[in-house]
Amino acid sequence: MTEPASSKPELYLRAGLFWVGMALSTVLFALFSPLLLPLKWHGRFRVLSQWTRFNLWWLTLTCGLRYTVTGTEHLGGEARVLMCKHQSAWETLALQQFIPPQVWVLKQELLRIPFFGWAIGMLEPIALDRAAGRKAMDQLVAQGLDRLDRGLWVVLFPEGTRTPPGHQGRYKVGGAVLAARSGRPVIPVAHNAGLFWPRNSFLKYPGTIQVEVGPPIPTEGRKPEAIMKDVQAWIESRTAVLCGLPGPDAGQPHG
Repeated sequence: MTEPASSKPELYLRAGLFWVGMALSTVLFALFSPLLLPLKWHGRFRVLSQWTRFNLWWLTLTCGLRYTVTGTEHLGGEARVLMCKHQSAWETLALQQFIPPQVWVLKQELLRIPFFGWAIGMLEPIALDRAAGRKAMDQLVAQGLDRLDRGLWVVLFPEGTRTPPGHQGRYKVGGAVLAARSGRPVIPVAHNAGLFWPRNSFLKYPGTIQVEVGPPIPTEGRKPEAIMKDVQAWIESRTAVLCGLPGPDAGQPHG
């Protein structure tokens, strides 16, 4: 992305239209969500995931932003732990469209956001209090094992916060602890969404986001630190390629 492009009035207009549509759809789905209480989990997921489907369609229509996914052959079989690079808000929408039925590991305070938090709470996410320390880890493992046993994928952003292209956050070991305890493989995901939907940016730039789903990383009989080392190496190396960076060492850890 270039600075001159970011000042074009049409980009602000297109982004404004997108945000209006997203806000209205969020309120609509949240108000509708109590009617889904009689449904089982999969019924709720099928209905509420239409919110992300609409907003990705609306993003393409208003901002000209599309995406492609490679490596979906790695998404078959039993429920697994999925760890994704976190560059923008885009992946929080898109993962629901090509990952099997899933629950998210997220900050507890997100459930208190009006409308959005109310709806997402109906999908039984693993909502953690980050200040709880060991208790939060125990909660992640216990609830994560429950969700996996129910056939639901567990999705995490191991960096915990969004990082711009060319940077990497500190990879937290919690997801690897869950994977080691369950024996389920980890599926890593890399992408370059931060080039088009930058962190904390109002603007959305037209183009095609590239997403790559990686091969399973084995966990059975391994220590969480070794698992996370492999996850981080794959995600950062593939992210660097997708973002057109020299290599994973180009991004310095921060945060």
